[in-house]
Amino acid sequence: MAADTAVAADGGRPLALRSRLLMAMLGPLLGVAVLIGVAGSTLIADVVRRSNDRVLAGALGAIAETVQVERGAVTLDLPAAAFGMLENSERDSIFYRIAVGGDVLTGYADLPAPDIDTLVPDVPRFRNARFRDLDIRIAEMRRAIPGVSGPVVVQVAETLDYRRSVRRRLIAALAIGELALVLVAMLLIRPALGWSLRPLDRLRGSVTARDTRAAPDLSPLATGPLPVELTPLAEAFDHLLARLDSATAGVRRFTADASHQMRTPLSVLKVQLALARRGESSALDEIADAADRLEHLVTQLLALARADEAGASPPVERVDLREVAIAVIERLIGHAIDADVEVTLEAPEHEVLVSAHRALLFEILSNLLDNAIRYNRAGGLVVVTIRQAANHASIAVADDGPGIPEGDLPRLGERFVRLETSRSREGSGLGFAIVRSASQRIGAQIDVENTRPGLRITITLRRAA
Repeated sequence: MAADTAVAADGGRPLALRSRLLMAMLGPLLGVAVLIGVAGSTLIADVVRRSNDRVLAGALGAIAETVQVERGAVTLDLPAAAFGMLENSERDSIFYRIAVGGDVLTGYADLPAPDIDTLVPDVPRFRNARFRDLDIRIAEMRRAIPGVSGPVVVQVAETLDYRRSVRRRLIAALAIGELALVLVAMLLIRPALGWSLRPLDRLRGSVTARDTRAAPDLSPLATGPLPVELTPLAEAFDHLLARLDSATAGVRRFTADASHQMRTPLSVLKVQLALARRGESSALDEIADAADRLEHLVTQLLALARADEAGASPPVERVDLREVAIAVIERLIGHAIDADVEVTLEAPEHEVLVSAHRALLFEILSNLLDNAIRYNRAGGLVVVTIRQAANHASIAVADDGPGIPEGDLPRLGERFVRLETSRSREGSGLGFAIVRSASQRIGAQIDVENTRPGLRITITLRRAA
């Protein structure tokens, strides 16, 4: 968790995105600078050593060329130019030694002698050593001269002050160059980050600007072109705004429709109450009837709200379709008797298990059966039929009432819409809207068929595994 929420050292405040990006860029840049510094220092040391060894080897060769044999004796003529090659600004000390076998011919006798057997004839060799408490670099070579019994060993050495001075200057120049590069990068990265984050500031400004408006603005964001990294964020936000707009529009529509539909029974109640106060005996019956209509409307509104409830789909469970149908019929049988409508059930004797949500399935069948009874004729018949196949099961509610004209079928399910054939009956215009919404939530399929006379509505569901 700590790695995902980079926080400032002053007590838990999250770092700004600009600071995080700056750190993410400068961190690798500094790491690369350190690696370049280490590699550059190693390369500088090698170049300084090779170049100075080449000069030292030139002086060694010039001295070795002067070693000659005259009349059986070894002679040499030390050239001034050989030592002049080794002069430098640090005034390094120069040492030399020329020996025949183990005998020193000239030079510094205490200069560290080499192991003669390890020297390759006429090939210079270099090594570091300590001499008189000084660090020195020795170039040495073995020569075989005709007429001389032993090998001639020539050595030239110098102190390391100049080499160290050159190496320090070059490393300092490298460090200054790297530091300048990092500073320039910092100066250039900050405005570059500002330019890169400008679309994000534009997106934030577009969202913030909506806080100043009295009514919520849920239209899509107007941000202009966005980088590909921000496009999914803007699209997701626009999708959320669209869902919020749809939800709030539904609430507004629901509130307006509900208030409109409830106004009529409430007005009737007020009128009949006034009549009841005057002693009208029939007013109490009208009050009871209006209260029943209001109760039915409120019940339907609550059922529709439950069916339209936002969020995830309800948990699927194994539901016995036959058991739910019997429970619905038992609940509404009194309503059917009062309406002089016969209700029958055609179903297998065994349970029919489907994948659904029992409460929503109960609400669906209750509304279908209530509509079939409410809008049927006196002495009519309602048949509830359950059938099953390999992968699905269906329940159909059929009546022999007036049915619905073909032209009105597309409007079936619109909220608070009373179709022409149902205007003479009491109702809220919400029954089939509840059926459609609840069916969508449990994944059921609805089929509506005019049977002339009557109407058949079939609900098809998946069989339970």
